[in-house]
Amino acid sequence: MCGICGFSYFDDRPVDPQLAGRMSDVQKHRGPDESGIHAGRGTVLAHRRLSIIDLSTGRQPLSNEDGTIWISFNGEIYNFEDLNRGLAGHHQFRTRSDTETIVHLYEQHPDGFVSMLRGMFAFALCDEANRTLILARDRIGKKPLYYYLDDRKLVFASEIKSILEHGDLDLSIDTQAISDYVSLGYIPAPKSIYRRIRKVRPGHYLKVTGRNIREVCYWNLQFHEDAALTESQWIERFLEQFEEAVRVRLMSEVPLGAFLSGGLDSSAVVAMMSRIMSRPVRTATIGFEEDQFDESEYAREVADYLRTDHYKQTVTAEKISTIEKLVWHYDEPFSDSSALPTYYVSRVARDRVTVALSGDGGDENFAGYRRYILDAMENRVRRFLPHAFRKAFFSPLAMVYPKMDWAPRFLRARSTFQSLSYGPVEGYFESVSIFRRDDKKRILSAEMMPSLNGYSTLDLFRDYGNQAGTEDPVSRIQYVDIKTSLTDDILTKVDRASMAVSLEVRCPLLDHKVMELIARMPSSLKLRSSTGKYLFKKAMEPFLPQTTIYRTKMGFEIPLADWFRRGIKDFARTFIVERQDPYLSASFVNKIWNQHQSGRRDRSIQLWNVLMFRLWLDRFIA
Repeated sequence: MCGICGFSYFDDRPVDPQLAGRMSDVQKHRGPDESGIHAGRGTVLAHRRLSIIDLSTGRQPLSNEDGTIWISFNGEIYNFEDLNRGLAGHHQFRTRSDTETIVHLYEQHPDGFVSMLRGMFAFALCDEANRTLILARDRIGKKPLYYYLDDRKLVFASEIKSILEHGDLDLSIDTQAISDYVSLGYIPAPKSIYRRIRKVRPGHYLKVTGRNIREVCYWNLQFHEDAALTESQWIERFLEQFEEAVRVRLMSEVPLGAFLSGGLDSSAVVAMMSRIMSRPVRTATIGFEEDQFDESEYAREVADYLRTDHYKQTVTAEKISTIEKLVWHYDEPFSDSSALPTYYVSRVARDRVTVALSGDGGDENFAGYRRYILDAMENRVRRFLPHAFRKAFFSPLAMVYPKMDWAPRFLRARSTFQSLSYGPVEGYFESVSIFRRDDKKRILSAEMMPSLNGYSTLDLFRDYGNQAGTEDPVSRIQYVDIKTSLTDDILTKVDRASMAVSLEVRCPLLDHKVMELIARMPSSLKLRSSTGKYLFKKAMEPFLPQTTIYRTKMGFEIPLADWFRRGIKDFARTFIVERQDPYLSASFVNKIWNQHQSGRRDRSIQLWNVLMFRLWLDRFIA
């Protein structure tokens, strides 16, 4: 994997290659092997390389034959050899890299070339003859791409910290992004924490010609159920596409392996790798000292069953130092606590491989999260009771019933009654919110509220719910998740944690052809009664032990509640209680801290949200 950056000036100022070099060096962890810079007229491209294929001739930035088109590319294009066969009669290839394919594909198909790529990518392509710059991002957002824009320049990079090196920037904070973060724990595209720095949205590219900037959508997942196939036919088609998605992700000139947690998704990927590869798959897992969070024995069972070359390391969490390190790597507030174990397993895997396949995407594709089951239960109630009745009946109950943090969500009376008083999308938004509606009003400071101008993060969920192209409630929330939490939580988490140790991660279950196939499946083949991933589990029965397939999902978690009362209590107090900022209410922050310390409420998820926000302020703003 790699890191890209650069800038383009809209006036006639000369570009400074040394500035581009400083921007690039900040991202050295993304590409420790090589660096390169190309300075053209008004635009400069820079690159940090993690060598995976074409180790000898794949240096970047790279150009076409006459040096009029240049590219800085991050990612992997899995169908580049197929594309090259169609380009060979028109172009002379000087490398064996997938990067050169993109340049020549642009020359042949300037308006459609991005949609022809199969893989994960973010790139900047500069057509110097036509004074055009294209910033493109893959369909799901596996690879990041940020840009800063004002009336004089555009600055871009794989990570925000690289853009910050440019200087001469308006770095005012986007208060809507803070509101999003408090609700979700991440900042959804196209926003970033800075008002003028934005993310290129997945499935889109920007075409910049002079001061004219046009955003183009080249791909969107559509849920259109095909009821003509039988269950066995769906299984056959899925296995065919899944195996192909794994196969194309095995290309590498450096050591390659896989994450193995012992859950269904990573185990399925390793099972397919074992079918294809002629040698045992190298698998990596981590163990924790706390038994309730340790899945390493389940991973060992799968490794023994598939006869992998398995590597396990028990990690003793270097809590405070790792937390501070991740704040720097994530660039903006990010409060998914599973970033810590993801970092640890990436570090363990990097001891033996440079590329690792993962099972990311299985839950979003096949409705595997427990919240899908709970949402389906609530939707059954909604179908029988009109909204007016639910609002009049359940809202008052939510006010008087206690919130039972220890109980399953559907039995937590207050949370359940609140969700039932809303419509399907609104109820789902509440269920995934860190600070739900009532607490959201309290956590944001009185000084910040006017700057929101009535903005609500719920509007984002409503917009995506309306764009889903389906009335099926399961498919609608899958679409919402794919557009929000998958891209800006799950994939952001994996990219930054793995790139922190210079490890490339590939996700076969997020191959766009696999996703398009699954999106056509009836939702009853994904979520059946209280069983998520129904068809996925059936499909993997010939390849994995029944205990692996039907084991209760654990999740990749850390013992946050205990950490805040013991492990990081003093450190956390410094930032949560003793520090203040103009965005969060000090009195409410203190209240939830005291509730958690007393044991009356488990406020660990909310406290982690506050802690990571305050640490970000301390690292990047103070």
